[in-house]
Amino acid sequence: MEAYANALLIAIPCFMVLLLVEMAYGYTTGKQTYVFMDTISSLSSGLTNILKDTLGLVVILISYPWLSQQLAITQIDAGVWLYVVAFICIDFASYWSHRLNHKINFFWNQHIIHHSSEEFNMACALRQSVSNILGYGALFLIPAAILGIPQEVIAVLAPLHLFGQFWYHTQHIGKLGWLEYIIVTPSQHRVHHAINPIYIDKNLSAIFCVWDRMFGTFQQELDDEPPVYGVLKPVQSWNPLWINFQHLWGLAIDAWHTKKWRDKLLLWLMPTGWRPADVKRSIPREVITDVSQRTKYAPSHSRLSQLWAMFHFVSTLSLLLLFLYSFGSLQSNQALVLGIILFVSIFGYTSVMDHHRWSIGFEWFRIITAGIVLQLMIPSSLSIIYWPWMTYLYLSSFALIALMRDIVHHPFLKTKNPA
Repeated sequence: MEAYANALLIAIPCFMVLLLVEMAYGYTTGKQTYVFMDTISSLSSGLTNILKDTLGLVVILISYPWLSQQLAITQIDAGVWLYVVAFICIDFASYWSHRLNHKINFFWNQHIIHHSSEEFNMACALRQSVSNILGYGALFLIPAAILGIPQEVIAVLAPLHLFGQFWYHTQHIGKLGWLEYIIVTPSQHRVHHAINPIYIDKNLSAIFCVWDRMFGTFQQELDDEPPVYGVLKPVQSWNPLWINFQHLWGLAIDAWHTKKWRDKLLLWLMPTGWRPADVKRSIPREVITDVSQRTKYAPSHSRLSQLWAMFHFVSTLSLLLLFLYSFGSLQSNQALVLGIILFVSIFGYTSVMDHHRWSIGFEWFRIITAGIVLQLMIPSSLSIIYWPWMTYLYLSSFALIALMRDIVHHPFLKTKNPA
């Protein structure tokens, strides 16, 4: 995990630079694709995913090394072809894992966060799941295991494969001619993120679009059908942690209230969006049927509340970078405590962004509780962690007082939460 943390210290600044370049391009061309609070939400989602992976919050059900030991019938000699074949196997596995996430109710929960934004830009690529805590991905790597591809090669290529999917989350690049027949392009991925009926569940490939063409899930972007982004059941939230478990919570509610035991058991494995007939009548939920009439989630915010959200994101990002830098010197319980504090911080400020009436009280509780926990768990001698964290909490209290005064003049929390 320490090596992963060190790699992120390089990757995160690179991603942020690319985001700023896209923002600047949108500003100079008058084609801005970023919305302030949506962007804060996307970036905050990226922080939660980094925390989850750094802390290793996953239960491995089946590991690739074990699978390879059981299935390998040959072995490719070390060299360029080993890495080429391994990369193709990873891409093939990604296609089928992605397809499963789109097609089955239970698995959609761990992918909905990536599609939850109603905008489309590079920040959306950072909306990655923290609810995928069951490690079964090795099952999709059976071809690689049969070929005897070493775990070390998979470990090197998998992050590169993931990072290679970042660039095509943009509206500023048009169709790319003959490349449209080989790789996944921005045009193809715009289709994938769209909720237009003709685009739903299309273009599931990650790097090579050949899988979509082979397995019947390819759809080109049509000039007369501009993509409308988001999900058919709008999440109505800026809170990435809530979005991560919103669909699962809905399934649990349906399983509890439906009368038929068969439906209680099967709804988890039914096609995405399926609900028992009785709960569809008794507990109706908004579903977009006409994308042309879709209204984006856009709670009102004063300029101060936007600055407040920016303060918390920048502070949380800075603390995360310090956390990654110091990861090797932290005890496991200290790392877990700091990770939880960051998770709760993100949950808190994005709840305020969502206009929840309880969010101000929760913020005071978070600040006080985090301060006490830091005093008990982190010695002041660990100054690179202790003092920045305590300074953040100290400044957060003043920022919250300023926000509460602002609410008197811009009473957005007094209106019903749109969610």
